[in-house]
Amino acid sequence: MSMPTVVKLKGKLQTGEVWINGKPLSPSRSLEVRRHSPTGFSRGYPGSGPAQLALAILLAYLPEHEALALYQDFKFKFTATLPEEDFEKEMDIREWVGQNCKRQGLM
Repeated sequence: MSMPTVVKLKGKLQTGEVWINGKPLSPSRSLEVRRHSPTGFSRGYPGSGPAQLALAILLAYLPEHEALALYQDFKFKFTATLPEEDFEKEMDIREWVGQNCKRQGLM
């Protein structure tokens, strides 16, 4: 799957649900790769729930080894800064991912 320039995220605080480009984003695959937050996604702080969300977003577009190499930095840049409330946000991530893949020798 190719990475879009802009990812549209929507989240509901009460249920913890997150949608990426209109499709539900499940924590299940990311939990199989790295188990940070068994209770699911969160945002707005630099902890386990935002780490799980960051990993899930990157796994939607990148091979596992690349997602694992980038998700903690991605968390600090994107998911830890999301509001701790219902939200809809567009995030321009393709350039950031490309630069960080090159910086880490993944490309």
